[in-house]
Amino acid sequence: MGTGSSPVNPLDSDDSLRIKMLVVPLARLPYSQHMKQTRYSRQRHPHRGQELDSHGTGRDIIYGSHAVLAALRNPRRHHIKLWLSENASHRFATELPASVPREITAPKVLDQMAGPDAVHQGLVLEAHSLEPVDLEDVPGQGLILLLDQVTDPHNVGAVLRLAAAFGAHALVTTERHSPGLTAALAKAASGGLEHVAFARETNLAQAIQTIKNKGFTVIGLDSEAEIELSEAPLQPPLALVFGAEGKGLRRLTKDRCDMVARISLPGPIASLNVSTAAAIALYIVTREASIAP
Repeated sequence: MGTGSSPVNPLDSDDSLRIKMLVVPLARLPYSQHMKQTRYSRQRHPHRGQELDSHGTGRDIIYGSHAVLAALRNPRRHHIKLWLSENASHRFATELPASVPREITAPKVLDQMAGPDAVHQGLVLEAHSLEPVDLEDVPGQGLILLLDQVTDPHNVGAVLRLAAAFGAHALVTTERHSPGLTAALAKAASGGLEHVAFARETNLAQAIQTIKNKGFTVIGLDSEAEIELSEAPLQPPLALVFGAEGKGLRRLTKDRCDMVARISLPGPIASLNVSTAAAIALYIVTREASIAP
């Protein structure tokens, strides 16, 4: 590279995988290693080397220390290559598996790979996508979260991180009017993608019915509901449904829930950001479950 030349993005070379960070959605995560292979995953198997499409199959670019290290520790991930800065190679030396090919490169190159304003912390990982989850394969136990047309990837990522922190088994979103599994979402999830099953459903009302058929009690969160969440039956199997800020739950979504409940707040503002509402709701569910007889 001559003096004054721009840094070369490894993903732009002739023998590259022809992928760009800004168009790399992340894969859907299976619930467990025993998940049955779905029709979708058979048709779009991520290990066949095809280029990425809008569904996020193929290969992923993951950045940020928490997201990358979680992916490296996930035995279901097939890792292709790790790009890192000199500083990161020393900072994370004891946490980086020797089996993953790596290349130390300039921070400016990592900036190009991760995209504008991305905080990569010196780590960018390329890995094969994980097979998508089929909602039918999610066991009828534990806790599931559903998002009704929540469009902000940072909010969805934050909820995914909360789901992992509180031990939820799956997060379900809508195919339309919700973000794909982009690198920005994965960064906000801070490793949650490696621990929580992620499903995108065409029809959320039908998805709720599928969950109810498995024995889940489905509770929608609505600031105008008559009962408080702490008064609702919160024993598992339990599913909580959150709407977008402002719009809330759609009518059909609300109708399919077993009940709707509100989070009681002492101040004058009753509507919360979805990730904030999820954090409070998950705390309430955990607290009530721990004191139940």
